[in-house]
Amino acid sequence: MLYLLRRLKPPLEKLMPYWKLYYHFIWGTKNRLSLIDAVIELELYRVMAAKAQKLGGFVHAVGGTKDHIHLGVSIPPKTSLAKFIGDVKGNSSHFVNYVIKPDFEFHWQAEYGVLSFGERNLAGVVRYIHNQKQHHADGTLIAAMERMDEIL
Repeated sequence: MLYLLRRLKPPLEKLMPYWKLYYHFIWGTKNRLSLIDAVIELELYRVMAAKAQKLGGFVHAVGGTKDHIHLGVSIPPKTSLAKFIGDVKGNSSHFVNYVIKPDFEFHWQAEYGVLSFGERNLAGVVRYIHNQKQHHADGTLIAAMERMDEIL
């Protein structure tokens, strides 16, 4: 009887073999300090992308400025968004503090923002993330895509 019940209840991956979910995460350094410099930027992006992939995500874009990060990613429905981003943030700050710059005291803010978007907006979101420095320099920001904490 137990065998029969197991056969009738397939794993979650079997229940949802097809999905298209797109997310744009944004989060900042603790106290929005300008800690992301040219020395750590590319390695930081690489580590975040690698962790996201290890968690089952598909990274579309990573970018940011000296005090915040944008991540465009697809995440399977079985994965909690809060757990996913917590793991990406935790792994990346640990990497900076213990591998790139030991005893640097690099920390992320606790909050993050996340937006979902459709496939037809993917190219625009990727472009926005890749051009973060230029958007900030030119003042061509999209407010909703920059928000990472609650406005009181």
